[in-house]
Amino acid sequence: MVRYVIRRLLQMIPVFVGATLLIFLMVNVLGDPVAGLCGDRTCDPATAARLKQEFGLDRPVLEQYLMYMGHVLTGDFGTAFNGEEVIDLMGSAFPVTIRLTIVAIVLEIVLGLGLGVVTGLRRGRFLDTGILLFTLVVISVPTFVTGLLLQLLLGVKWGWIDPAVSSEASFGELIVPGLVLASVSLAYVTRLTRTSLAENRRSDYVRTAVAKGLPRHRVITRHLLRNSLIPVVTFIGTDIGALMGGAIVTERIFNIHGVGYQLYQGILRQNTQTVVGFVTVLVLVFLVANLLVDLLYAVLDPRIRYA
Repeated sequence: MVRYVIRRLLQMIPVFVGATLLIFLMVNVLGDPVAGLCGDRTCDPATAARLKQEFGLDRPVLEQYLMYMGHVLTGDFGTAFNGEEVIDLMGSAFPVTIRLTIVAIVLEIVLGLGLGVVTGLRRGRFLDTGILLFTLVVISVPTFVTGLLLQLLLGVKWGWIDPAVSSEASFGELIVPGLVLASVSLAYVTRLTRTSLAENRRSDYVRTAVAKGLPRHRVITRHLLRNSLIPVVTFIGTDIGALMGGAIVTERIFNIHGVGYQLYQGILRQNTQTVVGFVTVLVLVFLVANLLVDLLYAVLDPRIRYA
């Protein structure tokens, strides 16, 4: 196990470098940070040259990347074009998005697994058909439509929630935004759990457990559900980073000043330091989540061993 973890950590290094280099190149090559600094007006050559020199934009892109990564290793993510430290922006944005992601993951696990188990054990019945149709509708409707609809009904028309989340962004305020953020993933978890349960119900080990006379709840929890969760855990683990990085639409709808909001502002203003800094942290989140998912395999299925 220890060798496996060390090997995976070493494999994460080139993936991290490649992903951050790709993002750095895309942001610097496709965008013009100086134009973003000048706003709607066109910078005069003297001002553009001074700004490029001040922010190191006059150097080769590869040299900029190496300098940036050297600063990242010391915890310095640079300074935004408005003079604010990127690390300070992260300190205010990431706690909010982490709370939003926790709410979304909890709803995804509880509702997704619950509905998946119900439909998987009652395949072909009316309830199974109804839940399948509901999840299909959820997958088909864009997230911004779901968010605006819930905001209009629950916040504006019925007054059950505040249409916009306050600056504190407590867990209670994030329930509806978390549901919107997790809606598509929740539907996929439901359908994936149902399919996995339906396939494993016909397995030999399940028939053997039933033939031994084990109680039904033990057959489901200790044998059927445990082995069926492997693909579901894989999806949920990789979805953690996707939820954090894909919260731009949800955070814009409910006025949540989290990672999605900062990324949107950084892209809108062509603020390369902010965009690259936040994406760098999100890449780390993806890598760590994938490592934890791989380690959970041995817990769910003892037949899996790590060399």
